[in-house]
Amino acid sequence: MKYKQEKNQITFKKTEDFDAKSILECGQMFRYFKTDNGYKVITGKYLAEIIETEDSVVIKTEDPEVFVDFFDLDKDYSKIKRQLEKDDILKEAINFGKGIRIAKGQTEEIIFQFIISQNNNISRIQKIVEKMSELGEKIDDEYNAFPTAKDLSKQPPEYFKSLGAGYRDVYLMETAKLLANTDLEEIKKMSDKELEKWLLSIKGIGPKVASCIMLFGFDRQACFPVDTWIEKVYRKYFYAGEKTRPQISDYFQQKFGAMSGIVQQYLFYYLRSGNKSVE
Repeated sequence: MKYKQEKNQITFKKTEDFDAKSILECGQMFRYFKTDNGYKVITGKYLAEIIETEDSVVIKTEDPEVFVDFFDLDKDYSKIKRQLEKDDILKEAINFGKGIRIAKGQTEEIIFQFIISQNNNISRIQKIVEKMSELGEKIDDEYNAFPTAKDLSKQPPEYFKSLGAGYRDVYLMETAKLLANTDLEEIKKMSDKELEKWLLSIKGIGPKVASCIMLFGFDRQACFPVDTWIEKVYRKYFYAGEKTRPQISDYFQQKFGAMSGIVQQYLFYYLRSGNKSVE
């Protein structure tokens, strides 16, 4: 999409390829805040304010190059949508969430946040994430960055219990110790299969969470996370025999290839919204 990058902002005409509500609220991130004019969003130590009008979008930030990459503004989503609209249910899902884009989250942060996300609701996830962020460096007078694994690894067990994360507190503590001594740049060089195996070796990460981390934290857009909603979607609209969730993920990956991640988000956002029955 065409955009203008300036020193403290990014601007572009309002199109069907960018909708802040759809991008931020479709389940791929948790550090966003509604404002009178739009949203504020934080990734790592970077902050942006999104202001949408009927005609334009302005992303105000001191780090425009970060958010050009974060929102993947150089990718042509119009082309992707044209390719995917052959399936009726996908056409409906795309029409509903046409402004979704897959964001490129900070890897370390995404790992922690999706460990918190399992069997949890968005409001509670956000409260836990913001409580953790009290440890992070100051971004401005209102917000802190998400803390680093090294900072988290120095915290005692009592700290993790105080977060309100329930049984996940031990997972967060052990993951902090692991990541504090892990070179994620080397991990990023792994193949999808190697990366999935590594993630599954971390206590508290199962197949669905591993897929989410790969998709949103490692930009592996061929991944297709499968949860209860997606399993229902498969059974009602794509049924090709009885399959386990990993097998359903494989089915969708074979069907949609490199576009699997965006397909998952269109379907998940549409069906979770209640606009279409999956029973």
